[in-house]
Amino acid sequence: MNVAPGATVGSVPFDSARLDRLMDEAGIDVLVATSKHNTQYLLGGYKFIFFSAMDAIGHSRYLPVVVYERASPDHAAYVGNRMEGSEHQNHPFWTPSVHTACWGTLDAANLAVEHIRQIGKAGARIGIEPPFLPSDAYTLLRNALPDAKLVDATGTLERLRAVKTPEELEKLRIASELITDAMLATIAAAREGSTKGEIIERLRREETNRGAHFEYCLLTLGSSHNRAASAQAWKKGEVLSIDSGGNYHGYIGDLCRMGVLGEPDAELEDLLGEVEAVQQAAFSKIRAGVAGAEMISHAEGVLKASKVAAYTDFFAHGMGLISHEAPFLMTNHPVAYEGTDAEKPLEAGMVLSVETTMLHPTRGFIKLEDTVAVTADGYTMFGDRGRGWNRGGTA
Repeated sequence: MNVAPGATVGSVPFDSARLDRLMDEAGIDVLVATSKHNTQYLLGGYKFIFFSAMDAIGHSRYLPVVVYERASPDHAAYVGNRMEGSEHQNHPFWTPSVHTACWGTLDAANLAVEHIRQIGKAGARIGIEPPFLPSDAYTLLRNALPDAKLVDATGTLERLRAVKTPEELEKLRIASELITDAMLATIAAAREGSTKGEIIERLRREETNRGAHFEYCLLTLGSSHNRAASAQAWKKGEVLSIDSGGNYHGYIGDLCRMGVLGEPDAELEDLLGEVEAVQQAAFSKIRAGVAGAEMISHAEGVLKASKVAAYTDFFAHGMGLISHEAPFLMTNHPVAYEGTDAEKPLEAGMVLSVETTMLHPTRGFIKLEDTVAVTADGYTMFGDRGRGWNRGGTA
């Protein structure tokens, strides 16, 4: 164990007062964060590169742990892998206690328990992340701390991350710009005969070469609604829908743009115009203080009156370190979670993904997805380019 000088509120890389308040509301005395995204957030953006792609090692897996006692940052600790001792030497973690003697989940859980005992909280209400705590580590915590009450802190951490700092907003802006540039370059480079597999690989390279980490691409060609990679080839006159998520320093950009091989006909212009009308309806209600439900209701009202309503859907969700996070605005639509934030006012610094998707019976998959940051008097769009028909084969 390495012990750094006592932490102060000024050295904590997140809003500790906000976290203290959220923990108090949830009745949590000590937080034990174990997800990659939340440990990264609590450590000020740090993520161990060795396990960035795969958690498994030997018979177990990597399990980073941040322990934080409410209103006592001087009692915070980070539990990491044995190799992270070198990371700590180069760029010391802010937590006063740093334990880097782990290889697997039980090692990490044991060190977390030891630290909780040392700070006198063995019988406290301990907040954990059930979806991100392996069963063997959970069992060890439960048995080693029989007087403690383990409570779900997932929502507490989601609320903490909901409002982005200026630094986070800048990373999300850059992620969105890089992805938009990569998608437009990919559409321009694709031509008649280009397969879905080839187009997706081109996008991966375009995003990587721009400094983003490629995460996924959902692609359709022609009248098909199938977005999986395949040998299907692009044909003259067909549409292309390209939806991609890319990561910049941990923050996700997620957008969708449309392409056409040739010139769009009047019907295609009209159909994309219907999608755009719904998007603009949603944007018109985005500003701090407006309930998310008001924005959704207005967009859905415009969609309901549209001639394409029978095969078109509207969706909005929060985003940041992960692609669906607070604010949660819609229930089970299409991702299975509850819209617990729908009736709450939007706050400046929240970031939303706004998407309208048309599954046209003959022209195919037509969609726009945009990333929007809420401001005090409106919104700011990230990657706000290429929202019309982009021509393929023009590079």
